[in-house]
Amino acid sequence: MTNILYVSASIQGDSSVSRGLGNRLVERLSAGTDATVTTRDLSRNDLPFIDADRFAANLAPMADRTPEQAELASIADTLIEELQAAGTIVFAVPIYNFGVPASVKAWADLVARAGTTFKYTENGPVGLLEGKKAYITVASGGTPVGSDFDHMTPWLKFFLGFLGISDVEIIAADGIMGQDGEEKIAAAHAKIEAMTA
Repeated sequence: MTNILYVSASIQGDSSVSRGLGNRLVERLSAGTDATVTTRDLSRNDLPFIDADRFAANLAPMADRTPEQAELASIADTLIEELQAAGTIVFAVPIYNFGVPASVKAWADLVARAGTTFKYTENGPVGLLEGKKAYITVASGGTPVGSDFDHMTPWLKFFLGFLGISDVEIIAADGIMGQDGEEKIAAAHAKIEAMTA
């Protein structure tokens, strides 16, 4: 059985291009399989930002946590379990103001846990989530993906690599506010349709 974690972040709901691409990609990857799909919609803004107390709680060993720390760390525990259980992760993420949406950064701060999703070694940090495949379906109004001012896709790809997820494929519909926006969206969908699950 394959577990797919689907993380979306656009605030545009059903009209979101990145979400539309992500939805179709998840359908394509799970078609004809016994895959289970766990959906995490970050646009609901229900993830807390890290503060000193939550950071300390996240690092405390489960057996040593106070009841207050256990409560503070519970959302991070859940997010990490979702990530660990997935063989495939699909991110549907727009570029907002040249970078990653704040909700995605909040998610990243919660799942990056030393000793659990990565570890420190004498040669630097090493990711502990190897063997997973990730896809990023990305949409932008004007920022070309891969350009000098695209700070979203390289950051997310780097962060996943930091966790040990180095097999990352990007499917982009960028610059969609231009005259050829519809063609770019169609091309991204065609790329998904051409994929084999």
